[in-house]
Amino acid sequence: MADYVVTTDSNSDVLPEFIAENHLTIIPQYYAFGETVYGDELNMEPHEFYETMRNGELPKSMANNPAVIRERFEKILKEGKNIFHIAFSSALSGSCNNVMMVANELLEDYPERKITVFDSLNASLGEGLSVYRAVELWKAGKTMEEVYDILMEERDHVNVSFTVNDLNHLQRGGRVSRTTAVVGSLVNIKPILTVTSTGELKADGTVRGRKKSLKTLVTRMEAALDLDNYGKDRLVAVLHGDCRDEAQGVVDMVKEMGFTNVLLNDVSPSIGTHAGPGVVGLVFYGKKRA
Repeated sequence: MADYVVTTDSNSDVLPEFIAENHLTIIPQYYAFGETVYGDELNMEPHEFYETMRNGELPKSMANNPAVIRERFEKILKEGKNIFHIAFSSALSGSCNNVMMVANELLEDYPERKITVFDSLNASLGEGLSVYRAVELWKAGKTMEEVYDILMEERDHVNVSFTVNDLNHLQRGGRVSRTTAVVGSLVNIKPILTVTSTGELKADGTVRGRKKSLKTLVTRMEAALDLDNYGKDRLVAVLHGDCRDEAQGVVDMVKEMGFTNVLLNDVSPSIGTHAGPGVVGLVFYGKKRA
């Protein structure tokens, strides 16, 4: 194996068993209900988190902690290893900048070591697909420089689209207007949102009704595929906010298209704070995102 390790943050939503199997170091992202802060040693199971939201409590999210980043990175550096870190979109949080700041400080103390920070310009399993890819390349013996170049080449091809069940959570985060949230809720309008090539969230149309919104995720994926460069053996991810049965329906539709490697996971609370219960997303390699 190469003399570096792959690290990421909890917003990447990679599966727990993948983290354990590959001994990944995860930098926690935080969320809070009232004065109680979660994300590191104290955590909520996804169902409990989303059920708390359904009961009317509103969480808030926070960036990572530079002191924690330093502690976890320094442990790796002291073992004589370099670090390849995959970060949550710099356009959505200060977390990536925090990592780069700590990395620069540590390199002054450990000039013989290397820390490479890859800004995924993506969120949740959009970021996570880059983690899976980096680990795959690491296992194949690619150097950090080679992994970075490949991920940069592929970054704009990691497409994310998602829909939510309740526009009010997006309105709280400033993603849609209050008028849009109120009117949309009254007429059963469901938005489709994407993550742009610059790592920002973008509203990308609406449909009426929950079932149609989930089907639309799949039909949009079909239209955005680039099978000449990214075949059906590529990893596809479906994510959800405590609505596993509906998300499984999306998994089934994707598998019917011939994709053989489809994973399903919860949206972590620090992301779910903004999307709310009922969010369903679809992540895949395809044409360049706008």
